[in-house]
Amino acid sequence: MRLIDYINQGGAIMYILLALNIIGIAIMITKFLLLSKESKNCADTAATIAGRVKSETQSTDIHALIEVSKQNTAEYISDIERGLNTVKIIAAISPLLGLLGTVLGVLIAFQVMSQTGLNNPASFAQGISLALITTVGGMIVAIPHFIGHNYLLGMVDRLEAELEKRILNHVL
Repeated sequence: MRLIDYINQGGAIMYILLALNIIGIAIMITKFLLLSKESKNCADTAATIAGRVKSETQSTDIHALIEVSKQNTAEYISDIERGLNTVKIIAAISPLLGLLGTVLGVLIAFQVMSQTGLNNPASFAQGISLALITTVGGMIVAIPHFIGHNYLLGMVDRLEAELEKRILNHVL
């Protein structure tokens, strides 16, 4: 059976999962490329932020300089993190959508059973098939998004730590 046949058999929930998967994968690829680029340009970015910190803070107080540099770094990282929450949400709701498909499939199977009895096992099996396909679909979407989200967060954390270190070296 081809992939499109499974998607068609899973119905509307599988189309929703497919759309979420495409959106999430696009975000993850974009963020991975952005974070890779930003990691390579870390020294330039740190120098730019350090220059901004020096211009914003006329004080020579170390604590004030550290605080302003942390605020500027947090603003920069916040921009970099934009979109990662969407990946996290996709990872969280995909299994729930799969579960919804499971419930709908079992409901369909029981409705068929109540109307026709077990005289027509093919129509009963169709509901069970919907249940299983959507469950698998939800897991197939959720697992890579969960892994991708955690990996990208690790990249963000490493970038933030490196930026803070370099900015403080410039400022102090």
